[in-house]
Amino acid sequence: MFHFNSINMKANIKNILALMLIMLTFTCDDYLEILPEGEENTENYFNSKSDYEDALVGVYDLLATTYLNNILGEIASDNSYAGGENPTDVLDWQQIDDMTHTPDNGALRSVFQWMYAGISRANYIIEFEEKIDFEGKDQLLAENLFLRSYYYFELVKFFGDVPMYLDGRISIAQTQSIDRTPKAEVYAQLEEDLTTAITSLPWEQAQNGRVTKGAALALLGKIYLYQGKYSNAAATLDQVINSGQYELLTDFDTLFLNSNENNKESVFEVQYFGAEGGGFGCFQCVEGNIAVGFMGPRFTSGNFAPYTSGFSFNVPVPELYNAYSAEDKRRDATIFDIEAFVATRPNVKYSTGSEHTGYFNKKYIPYAESNAGDVNLTHSNNYRAIRFSDVLLMAAEAYNKGGIDDTKAKTYLNLVRERAGLSPINSSGSNLTLDIYTERRLELAGEGHRFFDQVRTGETASIDNFSDKNKLFPIPRIEIELAGNRWSQNPGY
Repeated sequence: MFHFNSINMKANIKNILALMLIMLTFTCDDYLEILPEGEENTENYFNSKSDYEDALVGVYDLLATTYLNNILGEIASDNSYAGGENPTDVLDWQQIDDMTHTPDNGALRSVFQWMYAGISRANYIIEFEEKIDFEGKDQLLAENLFLRSYYYFELVKFFGDVPMYLDGRISIAQTQSIDRTPKAEVYAQLEEDLTTAITSLPWEQAQNGRVTKGAALALLGKIYLYQGKYSNAAATLDQVINSGQYELLTDFDTLFLNSNENNKESVFEVQYFGAEGGGFGCFQCVEGNIAVGFMGPRFTSGNFAPYTSGFSFNVPVPELYNAYSAEDKRRDATIFDIEAFVATRPNVKYSTGSEHTGYFNKKYIPYAESNAGDVNLTHSNNYRAIRFSDVLLMAAEAYNKGGIDDTKAKTYLNLVRERAGLSPINSSGSNLTLDIYTERRLELAGEGHRFFDQVRTGETASIDNFSDKNKLFPIPRIEIELAGNRWSQNPGY
């Protein structure tokens, strides 16, 4: 991820969090291991601009854990199977793929904990935001509000109503006194926070990965879209589109290469790099994009450059491959066809693994690079969290579904299709709505959006074993117990 003042981020993080005493331990049975009550000491912290900057790096750091959210957003959908070596490999993921997950699913608990860890770190800054003044403070606080909103939005997508903590670091005592907040109230808070943040954020940042005005507008527009506030969504997303800051790259095939990170199409990226920050016992400590190492073929021999071996998770289904027309430039840039590859490299061998389809996620396929430590955990490819094409398609949906302007909706939709080498769409009304849904699937496949798009649009019939309860994931059982059993469980679990 990024760093301030040329200080290595991970070394910085360790020192900062030791001082702040807010590093969370996720291997224990406690919900959040924060500083014990009565032992806080902030007299020697938040006394300089660099203290606030260092604390903000700590908030950014939890973005790295969203690799899991992105994997689950694909395998829970009709885009991918869980895959892996065998049917019990990372059983938590297999259960989500099969829609047999329960409140005891460990992957869902990780999402819950890691997002709240980011929120707690953001709240720590807010708790002491008035302690001193310094140049650039408003912008720093705006970035912090965006990050907290990002983490809360992830929680709402997964769990619906969630406890909302706004007034400082999260303690166990708080969890036992705060109820789940209706998601409409959470969304209202995020709208307020992002609207505030937008006024103090710049369109451009000196360091890659830092939040911009465009990122905050895009997230706000997405939150409006999720609520069906189409006029608000259209107006907000238009600000991003008309800003002149972003454009569609002409070559989709190179869009996800390491060498093409933080490009003009990227509105917000989660930054990763190939340093060794942790291992299999501490995924939240890892500096690389874990999702990359867990995807890709299990090569066993031969010359398979420029790729390296992966763990064969998150394998696209044939139906996704076949959804692309032959002339769609995105198909072969999105889905890696192992048989086509081996046909040109007869000395290459690989093991098929579980639920083998012959296809792999090419957007985040593992490339051979000089990453440190366990190379499956330290791939440096950034996650393109918000792309300009996504903004165009969200705006198209808002203009169409809001009954505002189908002509403008088609204009935005066809910009995306044109880049893919496809002819324009000329539908309208509900047919245009379906065309936009289809385009979102083809454009954003493999990026973690599909399941949540299917749920919010009601297009879930194609998800195997899906039932009404699966619109939300269950609140982790142990978190309910640690909250004194005051939180209700989601229906059906």
